[in-house]
Amino acid sequence: MSDGNFNRALLPHTPYQSGLKAGKAMGAMHAIEAFKEYLAKYHPDLNETSFLEQLENFRQLLSRRMK
Repeated sequence: MSDGNFNRALLPHTPYQSGLKAGKAMGAMHAIEAFKEYLAKYHPDLNETSFLEQLENFRQLLSRRMK
């Protein structure tokens, strides 16, 4: 009969850190895609250079926020 103690080696392995990183990467990818759609819809007058500049500014902001 168990005395309430358990062996952690018998528990299933849960890779928390790798799952967290994967989730953050997916979230960033979706945010960037949504921002691309936003720029295309609400700022159709942007030329390609300005569009890429705005996208890069957003990526940098997102990168700083997600650390």
